[in-house]
Amino acid sequence: MERDVLSEINQNQMSRYQWFVITICLCLNIIDGFDVMVMAFTAPSVSAEWSLSGAQIGLLLSSGLFGMAAGSIFLAPLADRIGRRLLILICLVIAGLSMIACAFVHSHSLLAVLRFITGIGVGGILASSNVLASEYANARWRSLAVSLMSTGYGIGATLGGILSLVLIEHLGWRLIFLVGGLTTMLMLLMSMWLLPESLDYLFAKKPKQALEKVNTVMQRMELNPLSALPHYEKNQNKGGEVAKLFHGQLGFQTFCLWGAFFMVMFGFYFVMSWTPKILISMGMSPDQSVSTGILISIGGIFGAAIIGLLASRMKIFHALSLFLGLTAACVFLFVAVSSQVGIALIVGLLLGTLINGCVAGLYSISPTIYSADIRSRGVGYAIGFGRIGAILSPTVAGIFLDQGVAPATLYAYYGIVFILAIFLILSLGKAFYRQQKVQIYSMKTVP
Repeated sequence: MERDVLSEINQNQMSRYQWFVITICLCLNIIDGFDVMVMAFTAPSVSAEWSLSGAQIGLLLSSGLFGMAAGSIFLAPLADRIGRRLLILICLVIAGLSMIACAFVHSHSLLAVLRFITGIGVGGILASSNVLASEYANARWRSLAVSLMSTGYGIGATLGGILSLVLIEHLGWRLIFLVGGLTTMLMLLMSMWLLPESLDYLFAKKPKQALEKVNTVMQRMELNPLSALPHYEKNQNKGGEVAKLFHGQLGFQTFCLWGAFFMVMFGFYFVMSWTPKILISMGMSPDQSVSTGILISIGGIFGAAIIGLLASRMKIFHALSLFLGLTAACVFLFVAVSSQVGIALIVGLLLGTLINGCVAGLYSISPTIYSADIRSRGVGYAIGFGRIGAILSPTVAGIFLDQGVAPATLYAYYGIVFILAIFLILSLGKAFYRQQKVQIYSMKTVP
């Protein structure tokens, strides 16, 4: 009888090597967080050197997000053809070289172009490392593994902020980009040496020397080697690669996933981008508002881990729906207590925990929806669609504020966004488990 290696991995205990691969993915995400958020920390110094307008600074801040959307949509799907490992290596080269080049530019327009290129690399890394972490985890700890990996983004952003505070005043903003670029290239060398290819990809695509690569990984995972590659059904749906994401019941799940990513990222980037400014307009001092913003970021590191642990005890769709509901409640509460600084700081920490947990939950869900041969494309498109929400969110908020909408009312609008996301996630979960039952029944009735 042919071995089902992927089922073995799902059912077995996690080996130390599996956790090691997930740790590498975590490190990749730390690099991503640093490379993306470095512009926010260096923006005041860049603006002072070149006397930039608000619109020019806005272009620099948004160009990385545009690049991430492009990388997720156009570059990440290539991982289904060339492999997760190779695409991550290519994206590390793109991000590392463009970061280094940022240290030597002499115009804001060229810096914006390079930030867009960096975003492309980061978008590809984020989607591919998310898929790789999911594929190396077993069924019980998959959500935790992906959630832990997503904490790396917050860690990288925090490290970038600390490094900027220490170095910019004495050595200038260019050194921050240089450090980020060199660190990314160091991560490239480490990944070339340590990062394995996905077993799901090797089984689905069967590239050259696939059996040797599979057995090398299985030996490290303390599994018995294979004498031949097992046969796994490929996605037989007709049409192009994109059409496979919408075949049958999968189409409904794809639309729900895209909608949920858009809603959550729309709300997430409003909270992260506008909260300090809105709190100042509501009576907080600049230092107090910045402190609240930092606490929201710190809370995110814990939120991703908490939802992962919760998902090991209950269905991830239910865990995420719980987090979304609590986030909506916390958004409403945050405005109500903003006049009381001490309470607002506590609620800000809780809000950061919950809202970042929502993002981590989406990253955990997305790889489980798709089969191995379209997984990177499915995840990349979902993340890319979320990035569109991230790009639009600060602009929409600014338009509302310019129209005279009160900050409390604006927060209420964005709280509703998280409530809408609950219905999408519950609908997605219902469709996903219904499809799983059909597949299991079909397997049992095959003679």
